[in-house]
Amino acid sequence: MKVLLVEDDPILGESITEYLTEEGVEVEWIQDDRELQEIINFEQYDVIVLDLMLKYSRGEDILKNLRLKNITTPVLILTAKTDIKDKETCFNLGADDYLTKPFNPKELLLRINALSKRRHVEEKLKIGDVEIDLTNKTVRKKSKEIFLSRTAWELLTFLIKNRGAVVETERILNHVWGDKPVGDEIVRTYIKELRKILPKDAIKTYKGRGYKLL
Repeated sequence: MKVLLVEDDPILGESITEYLTEEGVEVEWIQDDRELQEIINFEQYDVIVLDLMLKYSRGEDILKNLRLKNITTPVLILTAKTDIKDKETCFNLGADDYLTKPFNPKELLLRINALSKRRHVEEKLKIGDVEIDLTNKTVRKKSKEIFLSRTAWELLTFLIKNRGAVVETERILNHVWGDKPVGDEIVRTYIKELRKILPKDAIKTYKGRGYKLL
């Protein structure tokens, strides 16, 4: 497992890196957040651990930019900010987990492991009576193949990769439609298309936020 740690506190950063390394985790520690601009492929990491109060940037802005670039790597916020409004902001921006300082390093490891498992989805999976093969890009229901449009497939795979988490509508729009001038209504249209195929209640709607694949 490979983790990107963005933490400007030299003592804490060194402590986290040492602990995770001893537990078999490969850690790339960035103390100067300006170095993030040099990273070309964020998808190489299994989890990104991100502090909010950095020297040159706001962690919230970094998180927002990652999601706007359609980077789906799980992000765990590690911060001294304990206010519920700060947590709400980060989750709305696409954070996957939020851990406040001070913390137990074992808990950090457990949370990282959980996020890593979420990221590595099976290439073949079943949702009720629906079989999905991500490698061959096929969907079968009761052994009968179901044909999806390219857009519906993109939406389905994005929900699968984030299964169990609420995926904000803005993230869906950015990932599936990119810069195309479309709005929330088109997401609802394709969600309806997927619901005709998947078991009842497989996709849960969070009004004003987004959707979760159960």
